[in-house]
Amino acid sequence: MQLDEGERGFSFQQEGPLDMRMDKQITTTAEEIVNRYNEKKLGDILRDYGEEPKWRQYAKAIVAARKKKRITTTKELADVILESCKGIRRRIHPATLVFQGLRLFVNKELESAEEGLKKAMDYLAPGGKMGVISFHSLEDRIVKNLFREAAKPLEKMDAAAFENLTKKPIVPTRSEIMANSRSRSAKLRALMKNAL
Repeated sequence: MQLDEGERGFSFQQEGPLDMRMDKQITTTAEEIVNRYNEKKLGDILRDYGEEPKWRQYAKAIVAARKKKRITTTKELADVILESCKGIRRRIHPATLVFQGLRLFVNKELESAEEGLKKAMDYLAPGGKMGVISFHSLEDRIVKNLFREAAKPLEKMDAAAFENLTKKPIVPTRSEIMANSRSRSAKLRALMKNAL
């Protein structure tokens, strides 16, 4: 729900401060990253957390823009990205993956997701099942890899500790997407702890 609150600074679709912290106790904001990190580090974040193909171009544009004026709002950052890719048509808004990358980095979402999944798997009772919904490829990759590894036996003759219940993820139907457009990128994977 934080994504819908303009004052939280998660979305370029609403004017707000460039914050992006899920937990206000986190000390580093997106504004600090955008205005302080060097071009290489900024590019690494856009590439690794945003999976942005134009990460070099956008990092360079951000660094050039902040030399003229500090970037403090979601609109200012989105405008920098839009300006740097004039004339290029894309299926999604050019700032989408930039904002994703910054949000994931600020909140350490990938690291938290992996740690949380491992703990949940530890707490699962024999015969217990867990389902995980991810909303982008980086999250889904973590879930897929953890579930795949958990379903492998430790030794050739051993039974695996877990059973991967979804070899391929379950995705929303067209009618689900029409009823809730945010579900379009959702992927559900499920795992069961075997009784050994």
